Amino acid sequence: MKNLKIKASLFAIIMAFAFSCDKEFLNTKPLDKISSAATWADGPLSEAFIFNVYSFLGYGGFEEQALAAYTDEAMFTHAGRNINTFTEASESPSNVAWESDTYRWGRMYLAIREANVALENLPKATFTDAVLKEKLTGEAYFLRAYYYQQLLRFYGGVPLISKSYGLNEDYTVARNTYDECVKFIVSDLDNAIKMLDGKGATPGRASKIAAMALKARVLLYAASDLHDGPTVKAKSSVLGSYSNLDLIAYTSGDRTARWNAAKAAAKAVLDATSGYKLNLTAPVSAEEGKNNYISIAMGGQSGIGDASAASELILQRTHTALYTQEDNWPLGGIHYGINNGPNGYHNWAGNTPIQNLVDDYEMMDGSKFDWNNKDHKAAPFENRDPRFYATVLYDGATWKPRPSDVAGLDPVNQVQTGYYDDGAGGKINGIDTRESAVENWNGSRTHYYTRKFIDPNPAVADNQSSAQVIPWPFIRYTEMALNYAEACIETGDEAEATKWINRIRFRAGMPAVTDKGTTLRDRLRNERRIELVYEEHRYHDARRWMIPATTVGRGIKSINVDAKLKAGAKAPKLYKFDKSVYDYNYTVEDNTSNETRKWNDKMYYRVLSRDEMNRNNKLVQNPGY
Repeated sequence: MKNLKIKASLFAIIMAFAFSCDKEFLNTKPLDKISSAATWADGPLSEAFIFNVYSFLGYGGFEEQALAAYTDEAMFTHAGRNINTFTEASESPSNVAWESDTYRWGRMYLAIREANVALENLPKATFTDAVLKEKLTGEAYFLRAYYYQQLLRFYGGVPLISKSYGLNEDYTVARNTYDECVKFIVSDLDNAIKMLDGKGATPGRASKIAAMALKARVLLYAASDLHDGPTVKAKSSVLGSYSNLDLIAYTSGDRTARWNAAKAAAKAVLDATSGYKLNLTAPVSAEEGKNNYISIAMGGQSGIGDASAASELILQRTHTALYTQEDNWPLGGIHYGINNGPNGYHNWAGNTPIQNLVDDYEMMDGSKFDWNNKDHKAAPFENRDPRFYATVLYDGATWKPRPSDVAGLDPVNQVQTGYYDDGAGGKINGIDTRESAVENWNGSRTHYYTRKFIDPNPAVADNQSSAQVIPWPFIRYTEMALNYAEACIETGDEAEATKWINRIRFRAGMPAVTDKGTTLRDRLRNERRIELVYEEHRYHDARRWMIPATTVGRGIKSINVDAKLKAGAKAPKLYKFDKSVYDYNYTVEDNTSNETRKWNDKMYYRVLSRDEMNRNNKLVQNPGY
């Protein structure tokens, strides 16, 4: 929630709530508060309390600054947001880089405390609806597990707090091991699975399937390279020499058993429900593949695409009373379009795709894109994986009608991120460049814009006066299919992995793969990169595979688009993309306009702030800081 600024530490949270319970402080009943006894005596009030616990999910990945900007997916356009503190590896306990509210240490512990309050009070609640009581208890277990999962995957092992503290208690708590945290989270999820069984599923609320899916994710992470002690020691001297290795990895145990557990958990989800068009035996057309992917990104909520794509969503952030509305933004909607769309539409170009991502989209025949291939270089935006066209706005892409004050410059509604020969020895600056006459300060530095998660309906303007209502996919079915395929590869069942990879590809209009061994693993990883792009997986995937030196560490690449008039051609009065009039030249460039990225192994985990360390002297800092 954009205007909610919570800076509390675990200690501060505990103390604030402890003192709020001092009954002798003021012997009056506030008229704008509800007592604890009244809350747990009434089913709807108890449910409202749980809704508040949900509110800490915030807007998921729909914040103005996206986790994608910490990966090889995106670059954040605007300087001064503390993104480069992370991507340039200068983060320290006294200089913490940007953190999202969806995983911020103090905020997650505040959420966990609220879940603990619910778990302490629901068993003794006096309202009579036993089914509702069990459902709310199951949701509280799920939410506590979700918030601990967020802490675990960003910080490693954290203090496990399973009660709400009172006055005069010792609030200093040591970090638990990674193994202990996984077991605690899985235990909470097993409780949620049992209590939510048969309770149905409401969009935006936890369900049995959501608890099963989160368990599958946690177990997949636990089996991965980053959390296997011997692998960590072999791949990173910074992590391997950490004297508290058990805080971030298993130092003993059977890794094969961990992979098998992840495999079984993911398969249980696949068997228990179904996703969207994952029963195909051959690729759909390119156009249908593009529309399928748009439908998934819209979550079935838009008039554009297929409403049945909502079946993909296992846990979503939806337009519901579960979440607090953003101040001054109508309907609690999401301004993802204005945050990320082109400046020529009066949008802000926030988290723009980088060339590193664009290059990883395959050609339609399943081959890799290659700048050394003269045909690829001459037309880099043609004949690509259909998901590219549903995700990225590139020079010449058709988009929505321009705002009224810009429509006269572009009557054909094409994205303009290049520089075009004016026929008089000069250049026409594309409307969506940083040299544009339209809000140039909001122009993309990479010459791309995000399309995914922006409603393509021409009637939905991406501006401050309207907000799209698109669900954020905390967990979706295809993640489970990819998790299962990965675990199958790691346990030697390549045929089963290939079957599920191809089901995902067929839905997107892409051909089957037949790879084996390491090549199949690489293919799976790229498939996951493309399918789940901008969904906050790449940051975690690159780390758990221990490959970020080749992702973030590659730096930022952007593209320069230069169009020259063909011999004898005349520049039109108003520019439009036209290969019969212009020869287009594409040049990939290093981009250091905001960041000079590099990788340092300390960045595998987020730093614990100096203030947090000072407040709790039992905390141990993460490696490398």
